[in-house]
Amino acid sequence: MSKLHFTTKHANAATVQRNWFVVDGTNQTVGRMCAKIASVLRGKNKAYYTPHVDTGDYIIVINADKVKFTGTKIDDKEYLTFSGYPGGQKAETARELLKRRPEQVVERAVRGMLPKNRLGRKMIKKLFVYAGAEHQHGAQQPKELKF
Repeated sequence: MSKLHFTTKHANAATVQRNWFVVDGTNQTVGRMCAKIASVLRGKNKAYYTPHVDTGDYIIVINADKVKFTGTKIDDKEYLTFSGYPGGQKAETARELLKRRPEQVVERAVRGMLPKNRLGRKMIKKLFVYAGAEHQHGAQQPKELKF
């Protein structure tokens, strides 16, 4: 009877093993790339994924200034910010934000795909986005993640 009884393995902070991955954003569609990044940040690519534990890996995104949008999203998509004061709402198109702060486009897309709780805030800290081809995390020996 004991051979038929199996228990589900749950991960905890002591059993999680984290890897480092590099993603090249050159000619990648923003939404598709960020959906896969969010999945790896959550840890859904691992066999011992546990929803209430941060089992994800570290992600480095390079060439964030070379990502692309499909259709007319680059002109139609608006990013809103609100200061909290009356009249304090500002809108900026994707083209303007990509020109001014290209890292912000990828960060905001990934943040919207993560849980909206303290676990999601912990996961987003494992994402590092750079506009150019250089990054400062060479000591970790990151592996290239292909999509």
